[in-house]
Amino acid sequence: METQWGIRLGGLMGTVRSTGKSALETIAAARKIIIVACGTSWHSGLIGEYLIEQFARVDVEVEYASEFRYRNPLISADDCVIAISQSGETADTLEAIRIAKKHGALTIGIVNVVGSTIARETDAGIYLHAGPEIGVASTKAFTAQVMVLTLLALRLAVHKKTIAVDTFNHIAEQINALPQYIAHVIETTAPQVKKISKYFRHAQNFLFLGRGIHFPVALEAALKLKEISYIHAEGYPAAEMKHGPIALIDHMMPVVVIAPKSDPIYDKIRANIEEVKARNGELIIITEEGNHELDAFAGDEQFVIRVPTVDSALQPLVAIVPLQLLSYYVADLRGCSIDQPRNLAKSVTVE
Repeated sequence: METQWGIRLGGLMGTVRSTGKSALETIAAARKIIIVACGTSWHSGLIGEYLIEQFARVDVEVEYASEFRYRNPLISADDCVIAISQSGETADTLEAIRIAKKHGALTIGIVNVVGSTIARETDAGIYLHAGPEIGVASTKAFTAQVMVLTLLALRLAVHKKTIAVDTFNHIAEQINALPQYIAHVIETTAPQVKKISKYFRHAQNFLFLGRGIHFPVALEAALKLKEISYIHAEGYPAAEMKHGPIALIDHMMPVVVIAPKSDPIYDKIRANIEEVKARNGELIIITEEGNHELDAFAGDEQFVIRVPTVDSALQPLVAIVPLQLLSYYVADLRGCSIDQPRNLAKSVTVE
């Protein structure tokens, strides 16, 4: 198959030569979509799973590429395997693509580096065009990956007619406004997050909680804190906290909870916040502007970080920004090397 790469409103350009169909048509007709990735890219893939299943009603599995390549996975020619990698050179992800091709599955790449190996070896794909990312810990590539997956989910939904026109138009309008939303988040939350970071910079552990589409955001926030501040941190589904991690919570444990009021399960996440508060956990809460219902749980209102209200599908893109800033300021105050953390490489090209 001849490789075709490009982007068009979140869609895939090019034709899959063996079928004569566009890559988008082939994905839409797939029996299932398997997303393979590592690290930050795996977290963006989890968000993509929520969005593609919600909007396009296609079955999606998200796999660690490092595990996928060794477990004799069930793949057929009717499946689509999407590889996500900032560098396009991640060894495990590249091998997962090669396994998928041996089984005849359509392979799609989502990478940032033009002409990278994954870009060359997949059947079609989308470039992030996020520009060079100098720091080892991925930030803008993560938001770009989530944005591309959001656009892909919407494009598939339009093709399959599984999304209402009004819903699509509403989300599209908010996507166009996202640069302004994110600029507003940085401007309004950066000074506050810096103060919070000063308060918690000596913590030895952090717990990040989210539900639904915000669980992967919690995972990514925890990874960023680990990578550049060297503080042990875990991301967890908030509902699973009571199945073990709640034993860790005391006044020495900072707990970051993502709780936008517009979330369909806001009442559930509020109940999880109450559980943390009852055990004297130190709460940092991400919610929306105008929502003051959670102020009392944080102990100090300065620990409630507010972001703009956007459609639930786009909330990860605004919620992650203050959490990335939290990692940055904590690492800076601890004197850590932010762009080149110890033991890490920008492109993981070995097992």
